[in-house]
Parts: sequence; structure tokens; C-alpha cells
Amino acid sequence: MERVAAERTASLPESRFRFIDLFAGIGGLRIGFEGIGGRCVFTSEWDRWSQETYRRNFAEGDDHVMAGDIRPYGADPALIPPFDVLLAGFPCQPFSLAGVSKKNSLGRSHGFADEKQGNLFFEIERIIRHHRPAAFLLENVKHLQRHDGGRTFEVIRRTLQDELGYVIDWRVISSRPWVPQKRERIFIAGFRQDVGFSFDGFDTMIPPEEEWPTLFSIMQSHNEIDTKYTLTPRLWEYLQSYRAKHEKAGNGFGYSLFGPGDVTRTLSARYHKDGSEILIPQKGTRPRRLTPRECARLMGFEYGSRKWEIPESVSDTQAYRQFGNAVVVPVVEAIARYMAPSIGRALEIGRHASAPPERLQAVG
Repeated sequence: MERVAAERTASLPESRFRFIDLFAGIGGLRIGFEGIGGRCVFTSEWDRWSQETYRRNFAEGDDHVMAGDIRPYGADPALIPPFDVLLAGFPCQPFSLAGVSKKNSLGRSHGFADEKQGNLFFEIERIIRHHRPAAFLLENVKHLQRHDGGRTFEVIRRTLQDELGYVIDWRVISSRPWVPQKRERIFIAGFRQDVGFSFDGFDTMIPPEEEWPTLFSIMQSHNEIDTKYTLTPRLWEYLQSYRAKHEKAGNGFGYSLFGPGDVTRTLSARYHKDGSEILIPQKGTRPRRLTPRECARLMGFEYGSRKWEIPESVSDTQAYRQFGNAVVVPVVEAIARYMAPSIGRALEIGRHASAPPERLQAVG
């Protein structure tokens, strides 16, 4: 199984810059930036099962310890080694529509008022303030822009732009052109100097519409599917009655069936509970969930010739959570390629700024 990590490492380009991977999950952001010559020098991920999957797939060439809780490193950023680019998919549950709705129903705080997850953005802020990286890329749910009437996003913008002095731009990007899933996420890119970066030209990175894949491209063959992924009679009966009840009430809650020519809804971290958001019809029997392997493909971790290991120690439940919380890797790969020239310019500016005066005169 370590062969997959070895093959992936062997195919990477020569290292050109150093980056850190915060709230790393299973490493989706890392894959994209390794692909443009980045070398990961620090990783932080608190979930033990995500750590297990991460280590399995990035075992080759890692010379750093994986940190758990990010807060000690926010309190003392000097514990993090020098780096050029910061990557962070900070926790989205406090800002997502589903997360906000659930917390409201339970009378719990959300957004920055969520003391457990909502204020973790400020750990990123402290690390950026101390290290002053050349660039960063942050990822979160689309709803971040609208949360709390836009006030949450304004705090983030003001912190990064006005207080830290970074030149930032952001864009909501759909995964639809790369994988058969409608998944929109906001990406915030920042640069220490103005290198002319803007997401305005990102459309050039989007594949032509005739190449957009359908569900067939990620589905396993019927004889590969274990019967455990077929819904139990009891669960299928419950989902049908639940849907009928809500249709009668005039709202759209319920399960969704998708065939080989379709494009799915967003895969969520709760998929392990009943799979209702993405069900696959089967002839002569009840629908089934996607398998974890199909989820790896739906999220682009297994993509083209790239393989992905799901450790035997990681249960289906944990695998579904990992993929539901992840970024769509081909989207990040496209963003990384788009950012690469600007990262190069930012690093060059940084090298000139830190060079001795006599060297600067010689270059000029």
C-alpha cells in the first residue's frame, strides 16, 4: 500500500517553494501545491483518522511531524518552521448552511461565536502575522460570504487586507467542470506584495463543457460493489416516508437518486448517516450508497492515473466523513497552476528585498 505514496512522490516536480498545510484533512490542498513544485514542511490536522489517511498517502518524503491541535502553534507561531505559502481549509461547519441550521435548532452559537471551531481563523491570522509568508490560499464554504449578513466575511477581509496588509482576491468556484458533483467553495488568495494577482482570468483554467464528466466516470462496476452499501429495507422505507411527508408539506427535503449520466449534489460529512443526498438506483433491489472508493473519485483524490489509499484501519464511516469534509482536488490543482506565476513573482520580490545591497547592485 505504501507503493501509492512512493509513486505519487516520484512524479512530483523539483521543489521550488515551501508551504504549510493547516486544517489539512486528508491533504487535498497539499496535492495541488505539490504539483507546482511546493514542498510541505509542516502539517496540522486534529482528527486521528484523517491523520491516518494523510500519513498513508504522503508517507514518502515527509520529514516533519504531523501536528494535531493548531492552537499551540497559533499561540507560539515560532514553533512552525519557515515557509513561503500557507494553505488552510479552516473549519467550515460554523459557517455552512447545514451547520448554521443545526446549531440554530439546538440553540448553539455559530460563526465566530462558535468557541470550538468558529474562531480558528484567528490562529491562521496569528501565524501569518508572525511568519509573513509570500502568499496564502484559504478555503471555506460558499455561505461564508453571506454568514451573519456578510459581517463574518468582512472581519476576515479586514483582518487579512487592512490589518495584515496583504493584497487579496477571492472567488466562489464550482467543482462541476472537473468532477460530476455540484460543490461550490470560496477560495481566498493573498499576496504579501501586489503581484497583479486576480481571479478574473480563472475561466481560462476551466475545461470545455463537452469534457465535463458524469457520474459514470467515477462508478465502480456492479460486481465490485459489496451488498453492505445497499440500503436496508428499514432505512429505505424510512427515507421514502420522510420524503412523502415533506413533499406533502411543500418542501424539498428527501433522498435523491442519480444515474450514470447525472451530476450529484454536494457530498457532505454526514453522508455516512443514511446516504440520502446521493443514492444510486439498482435493478431489482433497493438503492445503494456510493462506496468510499467512489467518493475518492467524486472528490478527485483518485483522478486519472492518480491512486488513493484508504487504510484498512479507517472505517467506512470515517472515510465518508473525510471525503465529505475535503476539497475537490482537481479544483485546487487548477487554482495552484493559476497562482503559480504570481507565487513565483512574490518569491522573487522577497529574494531581492532580503538580498545584501551589493548583490542588488550587481543584479541591476
